[in-house]
Amino acid sequence: MSLRINTNVTAINALRNLQDVSGAVSTSIERLSSGLRINRAADDPAGLIISESLRSQIDGLNQSISNSQDATNLIKTAEGALTEVNSLLRNVRQLAVHAANTGVNDEVAVQADQAQITSAVSSIQRIAEQTQFGTKRLLDGSSCISAAVVNTKTISGIFVGGVYGGVATQNGTVNITVSSVATRAQVSGAALATYASVNASLSTVNGLTTGAGGSIVINGQTLSLSGSDTVQTLINRINNVAGTTGVSAAFTFGNGSGSVVLTQQNYGSNFAINLSESSAIVTGSASTLVSGANATVTVVASALVNGAITSVVTTFTGGRAASDSGLRVSDTYGNSLLLTEAGNSTATSELTVSTVTAGSLQFQVGGNAGQTVNASLGNIRATNLGATIVAGKNLSLVDVTTATGANDAIKILDEAISQVSKLRSSLGAFQKNSLESTVRYLGVGVENLSASESQIRDTNVASEVVQLTKNQIIQQAGTSVLAQANSAPQQILSLLR
Repeated sequence: MSLRINTNVTAINALRNLQDVSGAVSTSIERLSSGLRINRAADDPAGLIISESLRSQIDGLNQSISNSQDATNLIKTAEGALTEVNSLLRNVRQLAVHAANTGVNDEVAVQADQAQITSAVSSIQRIAEQTQFGTKRLLDGSSCISAAVVNTKTISGIFVGGVYGGVATQNGTVNITVSSVATRAQVSGAALATYASVNASLSTVNGLTTGAGGSIVINGQTLSLSGSDTVQTLINRINNVAGTTGVSAAFTFGNGSGSVVLTQQNYGSNFAINLSESSAIVTGSASTLVSGANATVTVVASALVNGAITSVVTTFTGGRAASDSGLRVSDTYGNSLLLTEAGNSTATSELTVSTVTAGSLQFQVGGNAGQTVNASLGNIRATNLGATIVAGKNLSLVDVTTATGANDAIKILDEAISQVSKLRSSLGAFQKNSLESTVRYLGVGVENLSASESQIRDTNVASEVVQLTKNQIIQQAGTSVLAQANSAPQQILSLLR
């Protein structure tokens, strides 16, 4: 064993180890007092990068949850306004049904109905213009899809919502091609019930004089005629009940023989002529049932497909609803347009009939760029409701002061109620499936990311206490042996005595 005075290697070694264990004790105390395993980059450089990225994601997801909850409140505001519009529309429809009862109502009663309807329509217009969330208007058309007719010769009205062809509607034009035309049901008595002229008596049917008249039933309406009645009398009586049956009559020589032609006033398969007769008067057949045909239209409009604006082709079919005209063609997403009689032609090919302005609200519902959803809230201005059911009319033009106007009003209101109901359904589905579900799954994401971040960043208290206890013992031992190492050179003095 060598003994040195100037350099005490044993003491230096003990000091180094003591310093190391003292640093470890300080680190453990810092981790236990802060609760964090990583307090500075030097503690775990790689772990710091990962944990900061996770923290960023957690903060983003928490904000996205808040965004989704705000969006839900906005949708609830719009839906609340639409609920009141639905109520107003039902009231207006009730008034229109009352006004249509012309056999009872006098002019004063009808004018009272019209005054109340005008007030309700004004309220709907006000709701459309004034419904707001903060300063953002919701139902005036600025946050929805709006379609304007640019070819009034071909179509008289159009309604386009936020979904077209199963994807989001975008700015652009609407072009149509009529694939098959709508027709009206028609019944002719050619060859089976002919007359010399419109003034001939019914007893001379088919050139004979043995006709005795009889009864006919048209769409449930019974008419009784005698053999002495003329063909003109028959036609007049049919036309007198046309408001009930929807069927008008005329006389024609177009087939070489004079005959009565019955024509359904409405286009499409929903409107038929159901005729039965006791003897040869109109057709000569005991029973006849004929329906019209619905138009089929190929529609091309712009939509968002896989992030790109693309021209999407889809098919609109007439007569989808029980009361729909064959000229009113629609798709399965509630979009519709009303052909004019001039537009109801296969010559209508690739014509631009409307322009679409796609306004919508975008909500950031994810923690990263591009994680957004869009919603179109709808345009419930009176001029935009019920515009595709009666040519040239909409909710703002409802007039129940005539029998025809009252019946048109009922159709317009049915269409308006359907539009608002579908809009409410769309917003409800968006709230439930896009926003509320987002809040739920983002909550799970925050939970799991927080667990991962904690695993990297937070102190494992139990493990750290074990390390602290061990290092404190080693520190105490190191202090003791350092003192002994410092006293070792004093042994040299015994050699110098």
